[in-house]
Amino acid sequence: MTKKEDFLSFQGQTNKSPYLIDIDYADGIYIFDKSGKDYMDMIAGVAVNNIGHKHPKVIKALKKQIDRHLHVMVYGEFIQDEQLNFSKKITSLLPKELNCVYTVNSGTEANEAALKLIKRETGRAQIVSFTGSYHGSTHGSLSVSGNKKKKTAFEPLLGDIKILPFNSINELSQITKKTAGVIIETIQGDAGVRIPNIEFMIALRDRCSKVGAKLIFDEIQCGMGRTGKLFAFEHFNIIPDILTLGKALGGGMPIGAVVSSKKILQKFSYNPTLGHITTFGGHPVVCAAANACLNVLNEEIDFNEVEKLASLLESLLKHEVEIIQTRRIGMMFAFDMTSAERVQKVVKKCLEKGLISFWFLSHPNSFRLSPPLNITENEIRKAADIILSSIKETK
Repeated sequence: MTKKEDFLSFQGQTNKSPYLIDIDYADGIYIFDKSGKDYMDMIAGVAVNNIGHKHPKVIKALKKQIDRHLHVMVYGEFIQDEQLNFSKKITSLLPKELNCVYTVNSGTEANEAALKLIKRETGRAQIVSFTGSYHGSTHGSLSVSGNKKKKTAFEPLLGDIKILPFNSINELSQITKKTAGVIIETIQGDAGVRIPNIEFMIALRDRCSKVGAKLIFDEIQCGMGRTGKLFAFEHFNIIPDILTLGKALGGGMPIGAVVSSKKILQKFSYNPTLGHITTFGGHPVVCAAANACLNVLNEEIDFNEVEKLASLLESLLKHEVEIIQTRRIGMMFAFDMTSAERVQKVVKKCLEKGLISFWFLSHPNSFRLSPPLNITENEIRKAADIILSSIKETK
């Protein structure tokens, strides 16, 4: 059997048409296959490699911690330097209300923990989310996601879920004193980069405060500088009760985090004791990578430059007539085309030409870009040339 046949036979598949690039190594904005071909990674592993592949500070931190120790105990029992450093670092970058961290293994796990936490904190059962949302594929996260097509085969899911129209202030009255909490992507990713207006976000914050419902901002995809600010909620001048993070947080390593107040998070420690547990959450090697990633984002990324280059890419593509609409915030792009078939052809042609783009699960008529934040101007122009030529050659 060939390696591709082995891949398709021995690894569980989620997609009938995987890219099947035979990876050799990755560095900066590029991924290299075994034949030596290079690919511009213009999706950054789907909003994961926000500081590029194999950043030297992340690699150095990983090697240093590996020489000390790997897993030593389940989360929360031992004092481990990198866990503690991570918690102190991330909270130092957030408002004072978000002063405590529970570290898990992925973004979906962070959302699962947050959904439990709002029930424990309020004693209520109802959870509100929004149309177009994507919060993960585990049972709880899927229950509060908006794509009905992706959910039907796995029902029944969690009960007492109310899904409201996204960005509709009038519908917020359905959040009541029966509502434990509301979960919302600060910027919707899978729906095709949907940006709520500031009036809606302020009204949502006010409504939750009025009825005592806890507000969860899911920034697993849109956080860590992706929108041109370190945290996406900074665009709206409001603060959630709970923040969930993942994807880019680990600098290429798997991690998720639930950030809230000490008052709220301590509810996991009694009635019952060990109300939420994780074996590998806060793994010291992963936390070392996350600390390094946070330092790079905080010290090396110029968000003015991010906005300048993102705007340049948008302008280089906007005159292509087959791109019907562009939605962008920071380095988070959605480009609408006439059909899913056109998107598939363009994405495939880009791949042939050495550029990795992608599509959206819930909005297949768009292709997506989410390049590393430290991309250069020359790389932006090169990417635009490849995309434009791919559109022309597939007409």
